[in-house]
Amino acid sequence: MKNTQQHTISFEYPVGFQPWSDALTGRQTPQQEGYTYHLLENSRDAFRFHAVLNASRVASLFHEFSRFLGDEAFFILEFYEDQVGSTRPADGTDRPLPTIFYSPYMPVTEIIEVITPYLPRLIHDGFVGFGLANNREGMELFYSEEKVVTCFTGNHLRVMDLFFRLGLQHDPELLFPTDFGHDHLSLLWHPREELPEALRELDEKALDYVHFCRDLTEELDMYPVEESLSFFLSKRDQDIIEEILLRHEDYAEFAEDDFGNLLFDWNDFVLECEGGFTGDLWEYQQGLQLRDMIQYVIDEAPDVQREKIIDIIGETDERFKKILTDRRKRLAHSQTDDGRHERFWYHGIVRNAGAELRRDLIRSGWYRN
Repeated sequence: MKNTQQHTISFEYPVGFQPWSDALTGRQTPQQEGYTYHLLENSRDAFRFHAVLNASRVASLFHEFSRFLGDEAFFILEFYEDQVGSTRPADGTDRPLPTIFYSPYMPVTEIIEVITPYLPRLIHDGFVGFGLANNREGMELFYSEEKVVTCFTGNHLRVMDLFFRLGLQHDPELLFPTDFGHDHLSLLWHPREELPEALRELDEKALDYVHFCRDLTEELDMYPVEESLSFFLSKRDQDIIEEILLRHEDYAEFAEDDFGNLLFDWNDFVLECEGGFTGDLWEYQQGLQLRDMIQYVIDEAPDVQREKIIDIIGETDERFKKILTDRRKRLAHSQTDDGRHERFWYHGIVRNAGAELRRDLIRSGWYRN
């Protein structure tokens, strides 16, 4: 019992995460630092780490991890766009979902410079999660509102070495904060004197996560991303895809880019079509050609990468099929369907076509019997 109490006393939760006390003893459930790791589903070379560490060490982990990302990366921010209250119990229901934002790829040093003044607030607020990633390098680190670190990587030895240097031990039976009852707290809930020293001098607006997260999204030009389109491509995946794209004269210029961005672009195009496509026929066909490039990679990729990409875009493809009308007709295009698959994205036209697209379709004879 004595050792358990020592672990409880020594562990430092962020102030925005408050574990419930034991009803009989009044003690908090003991929490220790450590990490676990497993192979990602449908992967042979990518790993998912989960780690718990003292709040005062999260910034150090963040800065150390940034060195693995090469010259560029993107920042990830998750928060509730509307105020959801000062506190939230872990078992709360009927609550809104947070929105995930990504920044564009930009120099890592620039991200760190912008983020550093915000780090204490990002770490300690119970309604915020944040991270750094470079998909082309196959590295991602995220610190969730549940105050658990998740790391995706194709180089597990590098991450294990980083955790070792920070004093984190591998513990396959590690308990996480989410295993216990707890409350989420905003920084505004706490009396000023209970806040970390770095936060006590900030005014109320600066401590409001809605305001400081919005400020951060503006500074980094961030954009919302659908949570359902969450995936990880390892460096090996990206290298294989790069080799495939280099073999196609029209796609070679995209070979060195993050293929994940192309998958996001296809999803964004489908979202635009669902809401009402406002561009002309040429712009519409540019969107369809994104799917051409993805299909080329699917057709040429080894089984592991092929299945992974199909799984990533499956839901987006189904949504696009549902908004197509006149599917017996086919848009004119240089590429034709082959025996392996049907290019469904060229069969029919989206239901919510705007004025410019309808105008061009009329001129091209689309609506003639």
